[in-house]
Amino acid sequence: MTIHVAGTDPYAWPYDGRLDGRELALVLAGWDEGWAGRVTDRSPAHAGCLALAAAVAAFGGLVIGVHHAGSAPLDLPGTHLAVAAHGIDGFHGGPLDDILRSRGRTHLLVGGMGLEAPVHSTLRAANDRGYEALLVADASAPLRDDLREASLKTVTMSGGIFGAVGQTEAVLTALTSAPATAPGQEATTP
Repeated sequence: MTIHVAGTDPYAWPYDGRLDGRELALVLAGWDEGWAGRVTDRSPAHAGCLALAAAVAAFGGLVIGVHHAGSAPLDLPGTHLAVAAHGIDGFHGGPLDDILRSRGRTHLLVGGMGLEAPVHSTLRAANDRGYEALLVADASAPLRDDLREASLKTVTMSGGIFGAVGQTEAVLTALTSAPATAPGQEATTP
């Protein structure tokens, strides 16, 4: 079965139509008090991140909150991993890449606090490492509202140079319409 998240830009995400819980991870960058305290309004993005976390976990996916060195992680109800990064990019100086690869996660939903800083940097680093990444725009709180649209447009340049951009509601709809994959189950998509 091929499943895509509706309305993603600039291509149908995921490109291969595979939404399999064993391959999916939600990475919440800037998931700490330091970055959250700098965004213009964290409430809408925070609510979107929590909804995504619950849905991804129910789908059999992995949920990871990346906090940055020296700042307390934000709470994230349910089973999830909290990992530290030592730079703005959530992969820098931390275990994120090793965790994702060791658990077979190839498809990433990315959101969090600081759209144009840790969220964007983590998305670009994920793309550079070969992950199929979707920036969930409304689950990403900007530091400055006037930079929001430019930050989103940068992702979609050149046919999706850093991945694709989508919305929380469309991701939730795709996850609830695709068959969930429990650990040890066979994949349900080709």
